[in-house]
Amino acid sequence: MSVFTPLERHELEAFLAPYGLGRLRDFQGIAAGSENSNFFVSLEQGEFVLTLIERGPSADLPFFIELLDVLHEAGLPVPYALRTESGEALRELAEKPALLQPRLPGKHISHPNAHHCAEVGSLLAHLHLATRGHTLERKSDRGLDWMLAEGPSLALKLPEADLPLLRDALAEIAALKAKILALPRANLHADLFRDNVLFDGNHLTGVIDFYNACSGPMLYDLAITLNDWCSEADGSLDHARAQALLGAYAALRPFGAAEAELWPAMLRVACVRFWLSRLIAAESFAGQEVLIHDPNEFLRRLAQRQRVDLPLPFAL
Repeated sequence: MSVFTPLERHELEAFLAPYGLGRLRDFQGIAAGSENSNFFVSLEQGEFVLTLIERGPSADLPFFIELLDVLHEAGLPVPYALRTESGEALRELAEKPALLQPRLPGKHISHPNAHHCAEVGSLLAHLHLATRGHTLERKSDRGLDWMLAEGPSLALKLPEADLPLLRDALAEIAALKAKILALPRANLHADLFRDNVLFDGNHLTGVIDFYNACSGPMLYDLAITLNDWCSEADGSLDHARAQALLGAYAALRPFGAAEAELWPAMLRVACVRFWLSRLIAAESFAGQEVLIHDPNEFLRRLAQRQRVDLPLPFAL
């Protein structure tokens, strides 16, 4: 179970009292998280999610709170931070920064179809459009500079057969960095995987886990999303799902020529980001009862993205 900081009932009750949401009925740890400690919390007045922030500087938390407020006000189904009766959103529990948020309805989709992917593409476009005109600035702590810095040392621990793939990908990132950073920008979810989206049947009901959110190129967010929602087990792309996702996105935010040019490379960059972060997590949490995602999943995807036969639709 991915709960790094266990809680006692009495300390949770004391934390929850200032929200005025009634007595604590039940709580349980959520096994799906890989970076923070999350709990389902049942109170007399409803169902909520409590997050203890385990990774990253606490100075970034006001950014997350403000971003979620902006997206909530724009009508997106996001878990904005609840305030106490005195107006506090960011608090502390078990010596960790803590946020209480509404629990969104729905469940994760393990095997998405083209309709699910179209819903996700539309949601991502709405997210970008809601922040493009007034982007809240936050540099990703796992962006291009991080990849270029961490990649060489992680390469030393790879099997020799995998080295050329990572070496060539890092060289491409270095060569294209300036062009990537010049692409149209907005706020990004930056981790819009299947386990961060909720559905009720075919209807998208929620987007969660914004703790990797940042400002940056919208195309990068799209590449991250498509790599997860539209990949087969061998890493190849399912074109029907991919075209549904891209078409729904482009219907709301058309692409430009620079984005069309960099699209194949951006799919590779997005693979590198998660290959490296999963390698680090696998080493850091080896032997612990923590959910560890397979780094080789993104090795396979990166290998498949060496040739991309999936142009962006309606590029200008």
